[in-house]
Amino acid sequence: MKKLVFATNNTHKLSEVKAILEPKFSIISLADLNCNEDIPETAETLEGNALLKAKYIHGKFGFDCFADDTGLEVDTLNGEPGVYSARYAGEDHNAQNNMTKLLSLLGNCPNREAHFRTVIALIKNGETSFFEGRIDGSISLQPMGNSGFGYDPIFVPKGKTVSFAQLSAEEKNTISHRALAVNKLVEFLQQK
Repeated sequence: MKKLVFATNNTHKLSEVKAILEPKFSIISLADLNCNEDIPETAETLEGNALLKAKYIHGKFGFDCFADDTGLEVDTLNGEPGVYSARYAGEDHNAQNNMTKLLSLLGNCPNREAHFRTVIALIKNGETSFFEGRIDGSISLQPMGNSGFGYDPIFVPKGKTVSFAQLSAEEKNTISHRALAVNKLVEFLQQK
């Protein structure tokens, strides 16, 4: 079985990606490598942050690896929170505070269109490749559901009447931005 290092310490992301990739690939987490460092995300784009994390792990451990960065982009807010999604309301990465800030800024604005984007950077055999997944939807007026993480309780995917947090993990993993990006990664790896 092929092994891949996923450069993340986010247990939610790790379980989502493992559910998609295994058993085709064995995913090695940063915890498996005893790497508990908070890798700086100082780039201005999702692509840049994903690449920073992948390069850091590749440089430190020498393994082929991939990393992702994800952003929620709200049309009315000119694409905010975007690259700052995880720390929108502060450096403590508090999901509840991030959602509260976003809902407060939107207020009763009728245009609540938004999309999630995930960009994966893969470093394999010294070459870098990028894979992107995007899902369109809208921001609900209030949080709905208890599953998922991050902005899931306020993001309603296009064509659905429930939030990501109201979907089962299996259903979310068939339509989410991360699943779309990971599936492109899988197609690429299977062609190599």
